[in-house]
Order: sequence, then C-alpha cells, then structure tokens
Amino acid sequence: MSTPSVTRFLTGITTTGTPHLGNYVGSVRHSVRFSQRPDVQSFYFLADYHALIKCDEPARIQRSTLEIAATWLACGLNPERVTFYRQSDIPEIPELTWFLSCVTGKGVLNRAHAYKAAMDRNAEAGHDPDADVTVGLFMYPALMAADILMFNAHKVPVGRDQVQHIEMARDMGNSFNHLYGELFTLPEAEIDDAVALLPGLDGRKMSKSYGNTIPLFTPRAQLQKAIASLVTDSRAPGEPKATEGSALFQIYQAFATAQETEAMRRAFAEGIGWGDAKQQLFERIDQEIAPLRERYDALMADPAQIERILLDGAEKARAESRALMARARHAVGLRKLETQAAPSARKSIAKVSGPSFKQYRERDGQFYFKLQDGRGALLLQSLGFASPQQAGQAIAALQAGPAQALDTLAPQLAPLDAAGRQAALDALLALQAEAAT
Repeated sequence: MSTPSVTRFLTGITTTGTPHLGNYVGSVRHSVRFSQRPDVQSFYFLADYHALIKCDEPARIQRSTLEIAATWLACGLNPERVTFYRQSDIPEIPELTWFLSCVTGKGVLNRAHAYKAAMDRNAEAGHDPDADVTVGLFMYPALMAADILMFNAHKVPVGRDQVQHIEMARDMGNSFNHLYGELFTLPEAEIDDAVALLPGLDGRKMSKSYGNTIPLFTPRAQLQKAIASLVTDSRAPGEPKATEGSALFQIYQAFATAQETEAMRRAFAEGIGWGDAKQQLFERIDQEIAPLRERYDALMADPAQIERILLDGAEKARAESRALMARARHAVGLRKLETQAAPSARKSIAKVSGPSFKQYRERDGQFYFKLQDGRGALLLQSLGFASPQQAGQAIAALQAGPAQALDTLAPQLAPLDAAGRQAALDALLALQAEAAT
C-alpha cells in the first residue's frame, strides 16, 4: 500500500475513573497535539464498552464518561475538526468484534497481558486459573482491535505496555484480509518516549488501581496538597539529591521545558530542599493546568452540551462504520439472497494465504516467534529467547528439518498435543516445499 497523504490517528480512554495527570501527560496532551496537525485525521472515543470489563458501578461509568469528555474538550480537542464519539454509540463495533473473533485463534488471546496476569494471580492464590476471569476480559483484545480497524487507523498512540494490543489488532486484520480480501488497514503503534509513564504519589506508576493518582482538574489548593504528599527520601536541605528514580523530578520533567528541566537538575545537585522542590513542581503544573481547569469547570456544569457533541460525533463516525460493516458483511457472506458472488472469488483469495513465522519482542524483554496458518490461527508458539538471533536460529532449524527440530526444540516451545504437533509439522513441511520451488 502507498503511504497515505493524511494519517489517521485513533485513541481512547476507558471510562472508569477521574482523569489524572498521568492520563494528561501520557495520552490526552499527546493526542490533542496530533489532532492539530494538517496532515492528521483524528478519532477520539470514550471507551465505555471497555469500562464494563472492569467496573460494575453504573453511576461511576456515567460520571467518568462526562469527566473524560469534558477533559478532552477543555484540553483543546476541536469536535469540528476531529471525530469525537462514545464507543457505545457505534453498534457496528461489537458486530465487528464478533467477525474478528471468528478469524482469530484462541491461542492469540491466551497471550494477552491482562489475561495472563489474571491467570498468574489465580495460580499464586492456588485457585483455578480462570477463576473470576470473564469472557469480556478474555475478549478485550478483539474489542480493541474492532475499535481500531473499524476506522482503518494508521497510527494508535500508546505506551509501550500497550504495544501488544496493536500487534494483535494487526494479526486479526491480517487474518480477515487473507480470508476475505483487503478490507482493513493494518495499524501501527505510535510511541513517544517523551511521554513515559508518569509516577504517582508513592513512586509507582500513576494508576487508579494503586490509588496514587493526582486528579487533573482538582482545585488549586487540593493540587498543592497532593504534590506536598509526594514520597521523597530523607535527604536534608543542602544534601545533593538524585534525579534518577525521583518521582518528583520525573513529574516536573513531564511539564517543564528542556531549560527548566536542566535548572531543576542543577538544583537537585546543589541540594534543594524537598519543600522548595515540591513548591516549584506545583507552580509549574498549575501554570499549564489552570487555564484548562476553568474551561473544564464550565463544561462540567453543562452536561447537555457534551451529550450533543458526542451524538454529533457518533453520527460522523457511523457514516464510516456503517459503510465498512456493509462491506464486511458482504465479504463474509451475509448478503441479500439475490446477490450471488462469482464461484471462483473465494478460491482466488484463499490461494494467497499460507503459513508464516512472525518474530516479536514482549514486555519482559525476551524475544519470541510464532507460526500461524493463512487465517492467522496459531500453530506453534515459542517460549522466550534472550536475543533475536537465537529466535531466528530456532526458526531456521524448524524450516530446515521440521520433524527433528520440533523434538529438539520442544523445551523452548509451548506444549503441543498430538493433533497440534501434526498441524505444525504439516505447515512447516509446506513452507519447506514452498522454499524449494
């Protein structure tokens, strides 16, 4: 495909809590800046379907939806320029989720970080691995893929901990395209290392689940009080202080210019007192947030205005989602009965698909590979390798001598039953035959 003249960006925030400084620095500010570029077409959504996976408090979801919408608008999002909508106002999204689930191997979803984390917690507690794991949690990556593929987004701004979801969306889109023709653009993760995860009050990642957040639009006095409670070490005024690992310094750096950051770095080396450093941090944050807070308060006082903006955005979004799902329904065979496809069309599409290897790096720093069939179903999954070279050597061994390599590399592969081993062997032999022709 040729490079598009206009790049589509898409991002969303789950509606389960009050926006905090980490959301602002890691997503909202970053995304709004992109929306103002002339070569960018932006889609922003309130992920309230996602909220149902982790929250069973209806009032909280409703309140969070209002707060997040007001936050984005207060931070400069222009609904006339972008497509700004509530996920649950787009009924085509759950329909596409089902389509994608029908072309995605269960093994793909088994590797999702959230699902694996839930299983690990159950194992540590001595419970059944799937205890309290809902189908919604398990299917979360498919819903996220539908969010992205529905609007054929080119770029999705995410933190490094979310890259796996973009890779999975690519896999699902690719599987559908192989089976039914080129319908979906394969998205790419857009990572800005300058917006690394923001630490919270206790030094851990700022997160609602840790209870260590600083609400973005808390009143000025409450903001000052929250910053005063930031955890610091016991070094007294006059003692040099390390910027490395300092939550205070990291938060300051996220708001300050390069020159301001360098000045604070020198102040740390010269032994600035923690009280003075916290006051400077408060003033720097409030300098940026105060004008936005005023707009936010006005929007929160008029929820009917926000509702109108979201419904207008939904109509704009559905002009695309309805058209895409009409094509998708026709592609999979959900058609009017008087419409007949050419008998050879399905076969010609099937011929382009075949087994393939994919190498990738996980969050743990290890390198992995997987073997998929032409539909994207998982046939073979490696365990972690210390380097990409080791993973590549294992792939080469499997391609050179499939049967022997499956036995030799068994300790470095996810377990296979007899049927699974045969399916993997057949695919490897097919690859070997293809390479020989």
